Amino acid sequence: MTILIKVLQFFLSLSILIFIHELGHFLAAKAFKTRVEKFYLFFDWGFSLFRCKKVNGKWRFKFFSKNVPEKYTVTEYRDAAGKKQKNYEPIDLNTLPEDDWRRSDETEYGIGWFPLGGYNKIAGMVDESMDKSQMKQPPQPWEFRSKPAWQRFIIMVAGVFMNVVLAFVIYIGLLTANGEKYLPTAEVNKYGIAVDSLGYELGFRDGDKILSVDGKYYEDFSKIPLQIIIDKAKTVEVERQGRNMTIELPEDATRILLSTQDADFISTRLPFVVDSIADSIAVNGKMELSPARLAGLRKGDQIIGINEIETPYFHDFRKAIVHFKNQDFQLRALRANDTMVFDMHLGEQAIIGASVKSFDMAVKEYTFFQAIPAGFSKTFSELGDYWKQVKLIFSPKTKAYESVGGFISIGKIFPDTWIWSVFWRMTAFLSIALAVMNILPIPALDGGHILFLLFEIITRRKPSDKFMEVAEMVGLVLVLGLVILANGNDIIRLFK
Repeated sequence: MTILIKVLQFFLSLSILIFIHELGHFLAAKAFKTRVEKFYLFFDWGFSLFRCKKVNGKWRFKFFSKNVPEKYTVTEYRDAAGKKQKNYEPIDLNTLPEDDWRRSDETEYGIGWFPLGGYNKIAGMVDESMDKSQMKQPPQPWEFRSKPAWQRFIIMVAGVFMNVVLAFVIYIGLLTANGEKYLPTAEVNKYGIAVDSLGYELGFRDGDKILSVDGKYYEDFSKIPLQIIIDKAKTVEVERQGRNMTIELPEDATRILLSTQDADFISTRLPFVVDSIADSIAVNGKMELSPARLAGLRKGDQIIGINEIETPYFHDFRKAIVHFKNQDFQLRALRANDTMVFDMHLGEQAIIGASVKSFDMAVKEYTFFQAIPAGFSKTFSELGDYWKQVKLIFSPKTKAYESVGGFISIGKIFPDTWIWSVFWRMTAFLSIALAVMNILPIPALDGGHILFLLFEIITRRKPSDKFMEVAEMVGLVLVLGLVILANGNDIIRLFK
């Protein structure tokens, strides 16, 4: 059930993102009177689940139908040099039945069967469909290729623009409804940070209080690890045992952190004050009373040790408890002014069935009108951060390409339970990611078309259709390579 919930969230989010992206291209094309032959959610290779189109003034609907043949007949011949060529001849539409879809120049709307994408088929445009039949005919005034370069530029950039707008609208809604919840760095600095072996190697120590990263103070603690990685931070100022000092990060810190995918190289540190006790836990597939409940531990008790091992903080307890599987031990805790000792026994799992009382989160409330500038700022802050992450991927020194994830990684970012606020936050993030990835200057992506259009606007020289076909093919190979890399990394991680 957990996997199903993640999958449903992934596909719903992806469908919204692609629909909005393609809607941007569609609306811009229609605004400049450019014919859009097909507008599809998902891909319809061979057949579609649903399609509709206005034919002779009436809407017609089809379900589970094969693709309609093109408006051209194709014949092959050999030229004087003996090379095989194709000839495209338009079909005489007047010879077709009145209800034949090919008689209508209206847009065909539909839902394909392959649920990972969607597209617009804009007349007179070299795109990923590699449909050359129309391009062999003389240009028509309603085709993409006949429009001025500035109009074609707007049509191409409209998809990315709509993804940014979607993120902006979602953030406005989230900030208005829920405000902005975050963990203040000042709260974390009450006890300092906890570090793992990698954090220790980079120069951090348990109890350090982070004051700034490259001279900048971050009020939201969760942003600090990310900024250290994507900004390739050089220094972190900390307070250690009452003295301020500067940690000089090694030059390859970003590469090390990305190669290990260690998000917990620095984390929060807090006393293990019991917040709640679980009545039961799963043991060998059966539900049994939790060790904490059996021993008599209570909410508010502060755990300070296991046998002779001191565990003043939760991360100390977590490190120590794993060594007591299938063993009896004594757990020490403070209750009011008394030190209590509890006899416990663990099974195969290093779980006692007690949760830790966490930090108090800060919440910044917004009215609708306050959320508009805040949403704008958050959108472009996320855009900037994601762009920095993409640049790391193309930097060989960081080896960030090894941490690129595909559909499995994307699916994992959604929670096990359906929480609408989290769903929309993840959708906003993915919308920004889609915008950034699509604007990359790679043929077959919007960014590739935009690059060629900018060249045309500046030089007033239009690339030939043949050049665009070759560029599109090269771009498709590059995009396919990125998809294989990302999903290949996912598969490799499954077997590690």
